[in-house]
Amino acid sequence: MKMTFRWYGDNDPVTLEKISQIPMMTGIVSAVYDKAPGQVWSCESIEAIKKKAEAHGLEFEVVESVPVHEEIKLGGPKAKEYIENYCENVRRLGKAGVKCICYNFMPVFDWLRSELEHQHPDGCNSLAYDEQTVLSMDPLTSELSLPGWDESYSKDELKSLILRYKEIGEEQLWENLSVFLKAVIPVAEEAGIRMAIHPDDPPWGIFGLPRIITNTTNLRRFLKIVDSPANGLTFCTGSLGASTDNDLVKMAAEFAPRIAFLHLRNIKITGYRQFMEVGHPTECGSLDMKGIVRALLDNGFDGYVRPDHGRMIWGEKGRYGYGLFDRALGAAYITGLFEGLEK
Repeated sequence: MKMTFRWYGDNDPVTLEKISQIPMMTGIVSAVYDKAPGQVWSCESIEAIKKKAEAHGLEFEVVESVPVHEEIKLGGPKAKEYIENYCENVRRLGKAGVKCICYNFMPVFDWLRSELEHQHPDGCNSLAYDEQTVLSMDPLTSELSLPGWDESYSKDELKSLILRYKEIGEEQLWENLSVFLKAVIPVAEEAGIRMAIHPDDPPWGIFGLPRIITNTTNLRRFLKIVDSPANGLTFCTGSLGASTDNDLVKMAAEFAPRIAFLHLRNIKITGYRQFMEVGHPTECGSLDMKGIVRALLDNGFDGYVRPDHGRMIWGEKGRYGYGLFDRALGAAYITGLFEGLEK
């Protein structure tokens, strides 16, 4: 495996210099952030990220993410144009040496939480989710907003999008995903890139929106749409693990050969559709991190790994879920876990 670290560009308080000091860190996971979804990234912007990473002894082989425009997910009149732009981004990233692209097909919301600074007894804080709080803020009936809502949309645009998704339903979303994959995966194969879809976070429907990358049955269906090594998964333990219906050890064993990118984080389930993010080790939460990694290794996983969301500890302030200290601890724990199990 290759250990990597999310980097949000020059404005990220977690600098490349700090990332490079984490033991066994091989590269960064980043993206071009000055382009809206659906636009083509310039070769110069891509190369600039690569050169900055290399100046600190780091690789730039994983992109997270190339956003999928909502018109593609909705199968709208401009979907074909946006898919063509997406394919061009894949080509350009392949030429720059990128090997893996993480993306998602979540309608409207990339992720949702009810709290950004859930307080823990030891004084740290983390992201947390409570279903009742979320449902009390339905964007169709409320002016309130939640962490994870895309602020690039006005309230009226947000409501319009949600109503459009309610009209198409799950099966049409599957069909639109199929159209996308059948166009993009052949381009990825030629570019030497593994596409890695991220599961929905959390993995259940919200506000009547269809969500489909959620469980074992749906992951099997997804992988069959285009049965190619270039059509792979981002296995996010925190996203899939939020549902007690998902057995992550069994899922890791089954899907290991098709997992191109591994997001490892732990969560503590505190009730029905309630959880908070915790430290990475198994003992900190509800997920069997050791069992998951063992299942992956026993079944052929050899991809990119990054420590996912961390708590804010030791007084750190920064991008929620993406501070330095706890993610660095997570990287060290994960590296040790892999080393111990491999040997």
